[in-house]
Amino acid sequence: MKERAGIQSVEVGFALLDALARAPGPLMLRDLAAAAGMSAAKAHRYLVSFQRLQLVTQDAGTTRYDLGPAALKLGLASLSRLDAVKLARERVAGLVESLGHTVALAVWGNRGPTIVHWEESPQAVTVNLRLGDVMPLLSSATGRCFAAWLAPEVLAPLLREELARAQRHPLPDVPTTMAQVQQLRTQTRTQGLGRVVDSLLPGVAGFCAPVLDADGHLALGIVTLGPTSGFDSAWDGAVATPLRAAAARLSDDLGHRT
Repeated sequence: MKERAGIQSVEVGFALLDALARAPGPLMLRDLAAAAGMSAAKAHRYLVSFQRLQLVTQDAGTTRYDLGPAALKLGLASLSRLDAVKLARERVAGLVESLGHTVALAVWGNRGPTIVHWEESPQAVTVNLRLGDVMPLLSSATGRCFAAWLAPEVLAPLLREELARAQRHPLPDVPTTMAQVQQLRTQTRTQGLGRVVDSLLPGVAGFCAPVLDADGHLALGIVTLGPTSGFDSAWDGAVATPLRAAAARLSDDLGHRT
């Protein structure tokens, strides 16, 4: 397909806005120009126009440049129209193909982490899961992801119930005390993924990666699972690494900044 013609100067100038968006704070002209890959004189000409449009502001005291009120309005308008699940669903098929395993999406519902989309790999493991199923917090990769990134007060009632069940009917690798829950939360946040191996379903391993919104809140979880015999469950393995990357890209598209 032939690439459509555009306005090159707009694309070149956008590099300055992108550099400001990625910077931790306001930038001097020379630093901003370097980040955008252009000379200071060229950057200055673009910045004059961007200031007139209120896309960029310049502090009179420090002479540093930053994003302006018009950029804020555009960003807020874009964020208000984002649908995290819709964006994620558009990427699931590609993720299934690259991972070679079933991929699902989960959001927080009134009874816990809830499966809202499911796409099986041709080599899918047989599991008794359906759309709308609520996943346990302590014995599923999905639940562990949500337990690590949601506020403790949101989780407290469900955690009490699950701990009580776990104490009556212990399962391998499933916490039975709040101290163990905290250790699991710390590990999950450190690794950037929820993980289970044979915990919820014998012979099944899975990961769940958090997708964060512009406010740093958990928007959804991207889940993948497969048979333990053919699923790389290493934290830095062939499944975990691309899954983390996919969740990070989606978080970035939702406005999250690390």
